[in-house]
Amino acid sequence: MTTSSFLVLLVLAFILISLYLEIIGPAFTFVVGVVFLGITGVLTPKEMLAGFANEQILVIIMLLLIGDVIRKTAVMEPLFDRLFRGTKSGRGFLLKMMLPTAGLSAFMNNTPLVAIMMPYIQNWCRRNNLPPSKFLIPLSYATILGGCATLIGTSTNLIIAGMVNDQQQVPGMRPLNMFDFAWVGVPMIVIGILYLFLFSNRLLPDRKGLPDSLAGYERNYVVEAEILEGSKLAGQLIRESGILKLKELSLMEVRHPLLLQVENGNGGAYDRIPSTSESYRLKEGDLLIFTGNTTAVSELVGTHEGLALHEVSQLTRRGSLKVVEVVVSHNSSLVSRTIHECRFRSRFDAVVLGIHRNGEKIQEKTADIKLKPGDVILLLAGHGFQARADETRDFYYLNQVREIHKPGLFKSLLILGGLATVIMLSIFGVVKLLMGLAVLLMFLLLTKIANPKEVAKSIDYDLGLIIVMALALGTAMSKTGLAHSIATGVIEATRPLGVIGIMIGLYAITTILAAYITTKAAAALMFPIALSTAVSLGANPLPFVLLTAFASAATFITPHGYQTNLMVYGPGGYRFRDFFRIGLPINLLYMAVTITILYLMYFI
Repeated sequence: MTTSSFLVLLVLAFILISLYLEIIGPAFTFVVGVVFLGITGVLTPKEMLAGFANEQILVIIMLLLIGDVIRKTAVMEPLFDRLFRGTKSGRGFLLKMMLPTAGLSAFMNNTPLVAIMMPYIQNWCRRNNLPPSKFLIPLSYATILGGCATLIGTSTNLIIAGMVNDQQQVPGMRPLNMFDFAWVGVPMIVIGILYLFLFSNRLLPDRKGLPDSLAGYERNYVVEAEILEGSKLAGQLIRESGILKLKELSLMEVRHPLLLQVENGNGGAYDRIPSTSESYRLKEGDLLIFTGNTTAVSELVGTHEGLALHEVSQLTRRGSLKVVEVVVSHNSSLVSRTIHECRFRSRFDAVVLGIHRNGEKIQEKTADIKLKPGDVILLLAGHGFQARADETRDFYYLNQVREIHKPGLFKSLLILGGLATVIMLSIFGVVKLLMGLAVLLMFLLLTKIANPKEVAKSIDYDLGLIIVMALALGTAMSKTGLAHSIATGVIEATRPLGVIGIMIGLYAITTILAAYITTKAAAALMFPIALSTAVSLGANPLPFVLLTAFASAATFITPHGYQTNLMVYGPGGYRFRDFFRIGLPINLLYMAVTITILYLMYFI
C-alpha cells in the first residue's frame, strides 16, 4: 500500500467513525477529511472543488427548493383531503396512504412529502382512535420505495448519476436516464407495499394512548417546574403537598439548589432528592422533575399558582401562546447543542416545556440536555414563533401551529403541472432537467407563488457540501488505487460464488454503511469500489453502478440511515429494534430482487 493510499484509508476511517459516533457534524467531518488530503498533496485544489461544477448537485438543490415550495404552499392538501375522505379501516388507510406516497416520491423529494403527510396521519389516527405507530414507518418506507424508482426520486440516485457522468471514459459506461432505475424500483414498490400491507400490523408496535388536542397518542416528556417565592408548596412535605397525585404527571425527583458543589453545564448545582423521599420538606427554588404526556404538561403551565415551568414566565406576559410539538431534523443546527445553548426564547420566541426521546430516560437537567436528530420537543410558542420557525430547517412540525395558506386550484395546478412538464420534457430530451427546474423555480418566484427570502433560507448548504466533499473523497480513492485494492479484496473473498456472490458482497457492504452513516456518503464512498470491481472483472459497469445506488438508497433497518426514517422515529414512539424487525426482511427482499433483475438484464 502506498503512502497516499494509506492517508486516504486513514481519512476514510476517521469519517466512518465520526459519522457513526456523531463526534462532529457530517458536513464538517467531510470537509476536515478532504482538506487533510489537500494539505498532504493527495488531492489538488481543482480535485477538491470539482464537485461544485457537477450538474447533478444543482439538480438536487433545485428539487429540494421546489419540494419546499410545495410543502409551504400546501398544494397537496386538497389531494389528501379527497383521498382519505370516508376511510375508516386501518388497512384501507394504509393502502391508500402508501400507493400515492410511493408514486409522488418517485418525482419529488421525500423529506417534504413526509413532512406534509405526518400531520395527516396523526389527525386521522386521532379521529379513528388508532396508533400512529402502525402507519408512520410504512409512510417512510413507501417514500423510500418510490424514490428508488427514478433518477430524480432520491438524491442518492442523482449523486450516482453525477459520478457516472464523470466516468464516461470507462468502457461500457453511459449516462443514466430517468427510468434506468425503474426496472428494479417499480417491482420493489409492488413487493414492498404488499409486504407492508400484509405484515406491518403484526410487526409494528401498538403504542397507543389517549387522544388529546395536541397529539394522536400519548408521548411522555420530562419537564421541570420551579417552586416560586411565596408558593403554598414551600414548607410542605412531599407526601402532603399533592404533587404525587397530579393527573397523568409523575414526580421523578426534586432538585434542591446548592451553593457549594461542582457546577453543572448551566451554572447551577443541585442536590437530588428522589420522589420516594416523601418526608422531604419542599423549599422555594426547588425544581420538581415530572414526566407526563402532552395534555398534562400543557395543563401544568397555567393551573398551579406558585409553580412555574422554567423560562415560561417571561413569555407568558406576551400572550397568544400555543403549545406545539416539533421534531429535530437530521441536519438541524440544534443537534449536539444543549437546550440552554440553543436559545429558543430569543431565536424562536418559544420555550422548551419538555423533551421526548423514544422512551430513553433523560437524567440531565432540561437546560443541559444535548439534542439529537429525531428528538421531539414540546414548546410553548409566542406570537413570533410562526414567522421565525418558517425560516428554519431545524425542525418539522407535528401539529399545526398556523393557518395553512391555501394557494387555490389554479396555483396548485401551476406548481404540480409545471413540475410534471419539466420532468416529461427532460425525459424526451427537449430540455435538460437542470434548465427546466431553473425556469420553473424562476416562474414560481416571479408569480410570487414562492417567496424569494424563504427559498433562499431553505437551501440545504450542508447537503451540498457533503456531496461535493464525498465526490472529492471518491476521486482520492480512485487515483491512489485504494478503490482497486478494496475491490480486489471483495472479488477474492466472494470469487467461489461467482458474479452473484460478488454482487451480494458489494450490496451488503454498501447497505450496512448506508444504515449506520448516511445514504449519500455510502453511495459516494462505494461508487469507486463498485466501478473498480467491474473493471477488474472486465464486466459491464452499469449493473454494479445501479447496485450501489439501490443498496445505498434502500435503507430500512435503522432510523439514522435515511432522513425520513429519522423524521418518523420520535413521533411514532419507535425503538431502534422496531426498524430492524420490520426493515430487515424488506432489506433482504430488496437485495434479492435487485441482484436477480440486474443479473438477468446484464449477465444472461
